[in-house]
Amino acid sequence: MGKGVVSEKMKLLVALITLQFYFADFHIVSRVALNIGVSKVVYPVYRNILALLLIGPFAYFLEKKERPPLTISLLVQFFLLALIGEESPLITANQGFYLLGLAYASPTLASAMQNSVPAITFIMACALRIEHINLVRRHGVAKVLGTIVSIGGATIITLYRGFPLFQRSLTAQKTNAHDGIESINKAQNWTLGCLYLMGHCLSWAGWMVLQAPVLKKYPAKLTLTSFTCFFGVIQFLVIALFVETDPKNWIIVSWEELFTILYAGIVASGLVVYLQTWCIYKGGPVFVAVFQPLQTLLVAGMAIVLLGDQLYSGR
Repeated sequence: MGKGVVSEKMKLLVALITLQFYFADFHIVSRVALNIGVSKVVYPVYRNILALLLIGPFAYFLEKKERPPLTISLLVQFFLLALIGEESPLITANQGFYLLGLAYASPTLASAMQNSVPAITFIMACALRIEHINLVRRHGVAKVLGTIVSIGGATIITLYRGFPLFQRSLTAQKTNAHDGIESINKAQNWTLGCLYLMGHCLSWAGWMVLQAPVLKKYPAKLTLTSFTCFFGVIQFLVIALFVETDPKNWIIVSWEELFTILYAGIVASGLVVYLQTWCIYKGGPVFVAVFQPLQTLLVAGMAIVLLGDQLYSGR
């Protein structure tokens, strides 16, 4: 019995660490996609279609017996899950805010801002009575202090950029100048990027809190993910009718564009969404969100090495 409990905890731990590696990769891939000119609307539409095509068949055949009957109430909740989205970032509000924030900032900042997700998730979970605060116990006090520190850190990042921690060589600056000049220009609007990313964090936290009770009513995780992808595609297509009217922007013209879209669709919107859904089902939304800071360390290292990003003291 004891071995079974330990085994389940180890599976959850390994899954959560793996999840943060996938999230870190996605930050870098998304930044590359924006740098090479992939549309902010076309990108999520293609990735969610790919995720739906990938997960849908498995959901249909593997969850026939455990799939509860669909009701109007469940469909409405699925639609709302797609609307606020998740960072693997499905879906509409979440992914839209994320891409807008990333266009004005950097992968490291996006990941650092996401460290406020555990605090926001905790506050939302407490408000909905999914999580309870016991200030008499040490862990209750720790949760409150952690929430304050997390929100305070996000505030500092938003208001203070700081000085560069590394003096990059002239050669490195020239090497990165062509690919990163657009990113450098947009990064000047630091506050706007932070505000978009904060909207992304609010959407992500809301998604995790809302998903926990939905999973209790509808434990078929693959089917739930498929419906979320389906409604996300519909919502983004409606947005595309007004925002992305140039047919040329829907054409994939390079292997780099194809790779970023395939990675985002198969890994970030397929594998990662299901993996995080499983983690929330096993450990709860707050426990899953607590592992978020690990992602920041991974992204910071990748961004410096692969993208030539600068790291500032305020981050």
